[in-house]
Amino acid sequence: MKKVLVTGAFGLVGSELVPALQKELGTDSVVALARQTVDPNFEGILEKGDVTDFNLLSSLIDKYQINEIYHLAGLLSAGGEKDPQRAWDVNVNGLRSVLDLAKEKNLRVFWPSSIAAFGPSTPKENVPQHTSLEPTSMYGVTKVAGELLCQYYFKRWGVDVRSLRYPGLNGWRASPGDGTTEYAIHIFYGAIKDNAYTCFLKPDAVLPMMYLDDAIRGTIELMAADADKISVRTSYNFAAVSFSPEQLAAEVAKLSPGFQMKYEPDFRQQIAESWPKTIDDSQAREDWGWTHVYGLEEMAQELYEKIKQKLASQ
Repeated sequence: MKKVLVTGAFGLVGSELVPALQKELGTDSVVALARQTVDPNFEGILEKGDVTDFNLLSSLIDKYQINEIYHLAGLLSAGGEKDPQRAWDVNVNGLRSVLDLAKEKNLRVFWPSSIAAFGPSTPKENVPQHTSLEPTSMYGVTKVAGELLCQYYFKRWGVDVRSLRYPGLNGWRASPGDGTTEYAIHIFYGAIKDNAYTCFLKPDAVLPMMYLDDAIRGTIELMAADADKISVRTSYNFAAVSFSPEQLAAEVAKLSPGFQMKYEPDFRQQIAESWPKTIDDSQAREDWGWTHVYGLEEMAQELYEKIKQKLASQ
């Protein structure tokens, strides 16, 4: 029987991955681990603690007889620049603890990388699976280190670890954070509350994006794929749509007439400029059948309606 541990269970990805796994496996088969942020309406098995605590992770794996870990806990791009040491400790040392436990206890692991692994030397269009990885943010540095750790543990000890380079992910359940791509969530809160939003990126800053429903489905499909189909043990390129703030603002204006967007770029603009605009994810599509469903228009409609309902209920 599959028993799953999800770290970072109430972050952007975890808040939607946990319910999806509960639906697939049963509530009693999914253990949610969080350090501070917890959904007050959460129903299921909940543990609190820090992912850098090796002994805690080991005890939870034994307590619940875990055989698969979705290791999502980590600091994002803006948070990583505010506290680089903490970012390294959580993002790299936390991952290494999980991989050491996976080696010891024969666990399967999912760990998310990111387009932050790319950098100024990476091609801006149709980034290939194997390319230059020279990030300029601490978040990106931790993702490159993590990718290499995953590949090392697979090649050295046969740990079945799988990974996706997430683009900007857009979901509605979790509160938006301070990541570089998360203007695309904040814009809906601004539209619904004030019919206006001030964006911290330039209007033409095109970045790869994905609706979270697609990302959750793709993550679960990757983990369900036969091991002999997984040819990439660093992290798969993973893509859906690419758009700019001004393109998203145009979609929001269709849903909220009179919406006004202003632009006041901050340090996140430099981070965005180091990332590519479009991603070639053909390897994922060929290896395990990845395909996305949501385009920009469909994603904007879903986010607007879901966030509007969420705010009305608060």
